[in-house]
Amino acid sequence: MGEVNKNLWAPWRMEYVETLTGDDDRGCFLCRYAAAPEDDRANLVIWRTDRCLTLFNRFPYANGHLLIAPMAHQAELEELDDPTLDEMIRVVRDVQRLLRAATGCQGSNVGMNFGKCAGAGLPGHLHVHIVPRWDGDVNFMSVLADTRIIPQGIEALRAKMVEAARSLGLPPVRE
Repeated sequence: MGEVNKNLWAPWRMEYVETLTGDDDRGCFLCRYAAAPEDDRANLVIWRTDRCLTLFNRFPYANGHLLIAPMAHQAELEELDDPTLDEMIRVVRDVQRLLRAATGCQGSNVGMNFGKCAGAGLPGHLHVHIVPRWDGDVNFMSVLADTRIIPQGIEALRAKMVEAARSLGLPPVRE
């Protein structure tokens, strides 16, 4: 580095850093969100089904990174009943369709982490990550600066999702 050290300020990351300390005494955020449909917009929830919740990840890896979680606080797939498992995979399918239409992504990563050693940030409440991907979307920022560049705001993407869900005949995105 030259004579001047350059900083890339990302103050919004502090909220995430604070979640890593385990100091949150409010309990599981997914359970709080599941119990408060009146707060869906503030909680970034876009869909509710009988058994599952779909929401934006507040700390995304890419634009449009969504989470799908069962309403019930369960840590392992074996704890879910078959109707919940079936519904969850159908929601994964529908989210992929929605993201392709709203973002123009060319693919997606779908993943789950079980246990802290496997990377689960919330090991008590299983959830599926859907991360949209584009050809050539990998960049140097996460390698050099542990920072991700998200090119679109959540509200702008939500507006596109509202239209995409309508045109695809999917359930309406919660506004």
